[in-house]
Amino acid sequence: MNLTIDAGNTSVKAVLFEKNAIRSMHSYKKLSLKDLKNIFSSHDINNSILSSVINTDKQILNYLQSHSVFIELNATTRLPVKNKYKTPATLGSDRLASVTGASKMFPGKNVLVIDAGTCIKYDFINAKKEYLGGSISPGLRMRFEALHNFTTRLPLVLPGDVNKITGNTTKDSILTGVQSGMVHEINGFITAYKKRYRSLKVVMSGGDAPWFAGRIKSSIFAAPNLIHVGLHEILKYNVEQE
Repeated sequence: MNLTIDAGNTSVKAVLFEKNAIRSMHSYKKLSLKDLKNIFSSHDINNSILSSVINTDKQILNYLQSHSVFIELNATTRLPVKNKYKTPATLGSDRLASVTGASKMFPGKNVLVIDAGTCIKYDFINAKKEYLGGSISPGLRMRFEALHNFTTRLPLVLPGDVNKITGNTTKDSILTGVQSGMVHEINGFITAYKKRYRSLKVVMSGGDAPWFAGRIKSSIFAAPNLIHVGLHEILKYNVEQE
């Protein structure tokens, strides 16, 4: 079995693959050494890979190294796609995993990946399996918190339904500004990429993806486990190279 771990800003998700199929998933606010030991004691794990945008406990790294063939995804990791990002050392490993997963899902296609999480990330990989880069902007909750934290009187508003263009209360004005603004932003990026690249596939993942999926004009593919599909491809590629 292969273990993929994605450590994000708000949670850690561990997914177990048997061949190419997901067999089980575990989610944690923070992955502890005890949690990791429980995963290993319950499954026969041969290989593992970690993608992290946070600092990882060295005990976690040491345990993975001593109990499996382990890869910590970084700028030097061998990839089944070509990374053409000009500053690979600054590239988030989650973005790299996502486009690798997208390339696996849609071989020979141009793919725009939209990850709607803490930040909203747009990443593009072309039909030649070349990752060219993308864009990063604040995510849904980050925008609400910024309006509250950087002003004196604006309240902290939580995501909610709003079906109007013009907000006639401060709360509704914030809701339509943040949420409708993000929908327009996403639609704008998709339109711009479609003008430049033919037969574009659009894949959406991340915790806020379900909210946006029904509000986007273009046809999109929901892929909640996209990062883990990509991590698994990278893991297999490296194991096969040994």
